[in-house]
Amino acid sequence: RFLWCFFFYIPDVNSFAARTNTCGELRAAHIGQEVTLCGWIQYQRQGLFLVLRDFQGLTQIIIPQDEAHSHVRKLLSNAPVESVVRVTGIVSSRPPGQENLKMPTGDIEVKVETAEVLNFCKKLPFEIKDFIKKSEALRMQYRYLDLRSSQLQHNLRLRSQVVMRMREYLCNHHGFVDVETPTLFKRTPGGAKEFLVPSREVGKFYSLPQSPQQFKQLLMIGGLDRYFQVARCYRDEGSRPDRQPEFTQIDIEMSFVDQAGIQRLIEGLLQYSWPEERGPITTPFPSMTYEEALADYGTDKPDTRFGMKIMDISDTLRRLDIGFVQNVLSYPHSTAKAICIPRGVRYLKNKDLESLKAAAKSQFNQCSALGSLRLESADLLEAAGMVLRDPAALHFLWVVDFPLFLPKEENPSELESAHHPFTAPHPSDTNLLYSDPTKVRSQHYDLVLNGSEIGGGSIRIHNAEQQRFVLEKVLKEDSEVLSHLLEALEFGAPPHGGIALGLDRLISLIVGSPSIRDVIAFPKSFRGRDLMGNAPDYVTPEELEPYHIHVSWPAAETEAKKN
Repeated sequence: RFLWCFFFYIPDVNSFAARTNTCGELRAAHIGQEVTLCGWIQYQRQGLFLVLRDFQGLTQIIIPQDEAHSHVRKLLSNAPVESVVRVTGIVSSRPPGQENLKMPTGDIEVKVETAEVLNFCKKLPFEIKDFIKKSEALRMQYRYLDLRSSQLQHNLRLRSQVVMRMREYLCNHHGFVDVETPTLFKRTPGGAKEFLVPSREVGKFYSLPQSPQQFKQLLMIGGLDRYFQVARCYRDEGSRPDRQPEFTQIDIEMSFVDQAGIQRLIEGLLQYSWPEERGPITTPFPSMTYEEALADYGTDKPDTRFGMKIMDISDTLRRLDIGFVQNVLSYPHSTAKAICIPRGVRYLKNKDLESLKAAAKSQFNQCSALGSLRLESADLLEAAGMVLRDPAALHFLWVVDFPLFLPKEENPSELESAHHPFTAPHPSDTNLLYSDPTKVRSQHYDLVLNGSEIGGGSIRIHNAEQQRFVLEKVLKEDSEVLSHLLEALEFGAPPHGGIALGLDRLISLIVGSPSIRDVIAFPKSFRGRDLMGNAPDYVTPEELEPYHIHVSWPAAETEAKKN
């Protein structure tokens, strides 16, 4: 056993820097001290004072007006907003009545003795203020400026703190090993579409992994026992709302563990790393089966902060003498379901009801139609002033007992993995795998927070023959692509399972951001483009030649490329 000792300390953010203090730390206790501050000019007023900003806060700087400091006055008065300066001066108390209670440094000001403009700022494309509205495209084009906002600074620093706490919990408290896995690999059957990377071998490509799934299973076979990684993952999903082609997940795998063990680990991990400002987390999290979630909420990631559950009213309608209703309910497996909207008559107008009707028609014959209508009804109620979903509430939920396989949308007679092809069947349904795979439940579990999926995992197949059967007989996949994994499973693979938490989504929910782009330093646009660096970009035929690739350009694109 190891005895771990923890010492809590305040980090020295001024070490190794050309400053004595930050712009957010000076207080009345510093009055009389000479200090040196570095930062950006947030605001400047008529050559009398300016507000200096850095990552930690704001400090009011008094510009000297006497002749002896005329060069300092001229320098600071002429420096544009967002110029970078270093000032040295004496901390003084603000005159009575001029204190600013909204600023942590509002009791003091710094009277400048010397100053240096380290870099002048040209005309800005937008003001660096949180309340100024900026288009998403403009923010991403000038992301380095957008990062100066207090909100993005807060988001990224909180993200860093959460990740650090997660490392502490996993490594220091529970003996996990942080292992980096390869980024260049080969295609994985099933799942999301992967990005391809050309190689110098004719016709051969790498794939960027959509997750380290195979590698973490191989680490368990290698006897590492407990693995985790802050993993970069890649999915070529095209233009999907609030998705990123590259994203980060907290990836975890354990040997000799069951589903309950993984769930308790994650509950403890989130409790330990959860920011104090968001309040405590209560564990254990409630659990719900996949079938219950669909029946009551119309989705496998239900928002349980409010009611409005889906109700089966088939028996009630069967007792009514309405011809077309009786006719519809006479078909096998036919049901009639409804959502009761509380005080709907009071809050919903005719236009709202028409909107719900249109949504219902557009989603007709989809299993998730009522789930979508439930959420749209909640949006309409809240827009009308009804308090329904508490934004401060934290409703965690485990969803379990997913089906192991689902019919393919494009060909319902064929099956695909509901999670991924390495998920183990439920112990009670193992025999059904070989006789009726459509009825097999899986050992797959999802973690949902306020209606958003923030994690998913499973207990894995650790038997080579069972894994080969799933790939070849059920999914009709070429098992040769996974021959390395199948062979590894034959060399004494331990029972193992794991989970991956979506870090971007988790942090966005913690800070209350509607978009994961606000918790990523350099996100891609809706269409997967980097608007700042203009990526992806063209490459020359000479650069493509070593990879044996020739691009055939449509005429319009050829002309555009020339221009």
